[in-house]
Amino acid sequence: MADDLHTRYMRASDAWRTHRKGCSPCGSGQDCPDGAQMYQQFADLQNDYLRLIRSRGGT
Repeated sequence: MADDLHTRYMRASDAWRTHRKGCSPCGSGQDCPDGAQMYQQFADLQNDYLRLIRSRGGT
């Protein structure tokens, strides 16, 4: 489960970074609707992954 969650978290990170590079509003810190949704998905998956790691005694 952790590996799958980590993979989804990394894919969301890659998608957000790729989008940000090509989107003027997102690149300047003013998220477009798509960028805001992508960032939220990335942040949610990151939080889920970190919560899972911590629950297993990780740092």
